[in-house]
Amino acid sequence: MDWTNRQVLVTGAGGFIASHLVERLVNEGARVRAFIRYNSRSDAGMLRHISPEIFSQLELIRGDLRDMEAIRSAARDMDTIFHLGALIAIPYSYVHPREVIETNVMGTLNVLTAAREFKTRRVVHTSTSEVYGTAQYAPIDETHPLQGQSPYSASKIGADKIAESFYRAFDVPVVTLRPFNTYGPRQSTRAVIPTVITQTLTRDEIKLGSLNPSRDFTFVADTVNGFMRIAEAENILGQEINLGNDNTIRIGDLVEKIFAIIGKHPRVITDEQRIRPEKSEVMKLWASNQKARELIGWEPRVSLDEGLRATIAWIAAHLDLYKPDQYTV
Repeated sequence: MDWTNRQVLVTGAGGFIASHLVERLVNEGARVRAFIRYNSRSDAGMLRHISPEIFSQLELIRGDLRDMEAIRSAARDMDTIFHLGALIAIPYSYVHPREVIETNVMGTLNVLTAAREFKTRRVVHTSTSEVYGTAQYAPIDETHPLQGQSPYSASKIGADKIAESFYRAFDVPVVTLRPFNTYGPRQSTRAVIPTVITQTLTRDEIKLGSLNPSRDFTFVADTVNGFMRIAEAENILGQEINLGNDNTIRIGDLVEKIFAIIGKHPRVITDEQRIRPEKSEVMKLWASNQKARELIGWEPRVSLDEGLRATIAWIAAHLDLYKPDQYTV
């Protein structure tokens, strides 16, 4: 698909994955409208780390996903909407579940309502592997039961089902993309890989939560490639598609791998505030990516070691952006 001069809206554009997607879209020639959450600091989030040349080509729209008029204004005349906007922190959802549910559910409803009104060509709705909860079987395919093991995951299940309903009831051309644990440059210490890297680079002991869960990690460039392919592919409307490596690694083993790459072995201390409630912890995520391979021709290209090296290099060059001693929820 030729993206030259296509009008594209990216919600949550200041986020980690979205900032990489915005870069890719601009490089492909798209005209990108970047919807970011308003704040009085005029902070564009991770978009501040893209090149000035690319940033200058963006149309920035500031607002809140819960504001229907803001979303209507942003969605008007768009060919494609990539809906990545959400409150994504699981620990934050324990503290403020209402805000998370309102943003993620009502925000998605607003995006889909606008897409229906303006007859948008394609909506790519972003889900999360957290909707599956702890794997009942592995690898997890798209027919795996959904389990709301945190208010965040429940909010995303709700958003996914609203997307499904708008396809079935109103023929809104939406596809749900379900990434598994994306990582890479620009990610915050809300996620485990930057948390381990920043502490290892700066301290002789690091604080972590449970080391026993296992996750399926995908480098951000591979995830962005999946977004692009899902926005183009035929005969996939109304479906959910996993993006993952079809592999899993225990967090404790991931920590040792990061230590080995950095060449440092700090002492690991269990921090109780970083441990999820027992019934809320997702113990195992392992993606089946067979559907993505078959329907959109997607497969991961960046190995975990290669991706970790790139992530470590970026974080080491931008340590001033991080606060390794502070727990980010």
